[in-house]
Amino acid sequence: MYSAFLIKYAEIAIKGKNRYLFEDALVSNINYQLKTVDGDFHVRKENGRIYVEMQGDYDYDETVTALKRVFGIVGICPVVLTEDEGFDKLVEDVIAHIEETYENKNFTFKVNSRRARKNYPMTSMELNAALGEKILDRYPETKVDVHNPQVMINVEIRPKINIYSVEIPGPGGMPLGTAGKAMLLLSGGIDSPVAGYMISKRGVTLEATYFHAPPYTSERAKQKVVDLAKKVACYSGPIRLNIVNFTDIQLYIYEKCPHDQLTIIMRRYMMKIAEHFAKETKCLGLITGESIGQVASQTMQSLAATNEVCTMPVYRPLIALDKQDIVEISEKIDTYETSILPFEDCCTIFVAKHPVTKPNVEYIKKSEEKLAEKIDELMATAIDTVETIMVEAE
Repeated sequence: MYSAFLIKYAEIAIKGKNRYLFEDALVSNINYQLKTVDGDFHVRKENGRIYVEMQGDYDYDETVTALKRVFGIVGICPVVLTEDEGFDKLVEDVIAHIEETYENKNFTFKVNSRRARKNYPMTSMELNAALGEKILDRYPETKVDVHNPQVMINVEIRPKINIYSVEIPGPGGMPLGTAGKAMLLLSGGIDSPVAGYMISKRGVTLEATYFHAPPYTSERAKQKVVDLAKKVACYSGPIRLNIVNFTDIQLYIYEKCPHDQLTIIMRRYMMKIAEHFAKETKCLGLITGESIGQVASQTMQSLAATNEVCTMPVYRPLIALDKQDIVEISEKIDTYETSILPFEDCCTIFVAKHPVTKPNVEYIKKSEEKLAEKIDELMATAIDTVETIMVEAE
């Protein structure tokens, strides 16, 4: 039915002289997502609007699904683009649009006209009244409701006239690649994939680090994390994933340190290693899926103790969300069912029965002095033996 989509954005519009950079990034990201869809697509900018035009056959549902994965888009509008050939032709096009779009014509409507081209002979108000009258004449079962219409019929007078009445919500946010790159600490749980998605929504591209503990964690646990990265990559684009063998470091900490401090100390070394890879690839920060008070290692005191080893910013987009809020987002981005698969990425022998909830950084550092003999060597080995793979959306 439609040969084009009008793409609406929001925050990009207030970027002033830099707006074209964000628009260009959005066009590039749209083209990237549409590579997965059968069809011949042309994406173009025009006076504060972006259009996706289709040549020949295409799959409408697949195209919409792909566009709903592009950050920066707030609205996807199937649009009729028509030449300005006078008011009578415009009426024909509006009636044809209603005829094809709405099987049941028993609805309330409002005509919302906008003249981006001021040389058009009718004002917006005149267009609204004249088109509304023609629609009522053609479909007497309809009614005008200017306050709460069931159907908003938009008519925009541009180089071509735009007619649309459906706006499919996009994901919002900012276009990928406009806000730098960050390193995600990715696990097989519910939280960290959501954290990666939320940071990407602000225009940040992702790399990721996963800590594997064979033989205590299985290859299926590792594959689970790769599968989660693929699902996040549907939104974030390709993710460079570092898989770190953390077993020897965990065993050494378990042997030398108080068991109530295990989680905090292990977490601190994870942050150090992730930061090493982040600096190598010029990331601007670390990303974690922590939320205040969710578990013992996520109290304010625990987060402060973890942060203390980092020299770059740590971004925690889930910090004030309830678990149910996080689960709802994970369901929306299709990571939840994978996250709850019973392949744990952290062996229970490394989890304290009674973990400290208010760690004192000085006590933690004192405990870490017991690791001085071998920890640097173990960290170097973990870094040198890292397995790095490029993960792309399925």
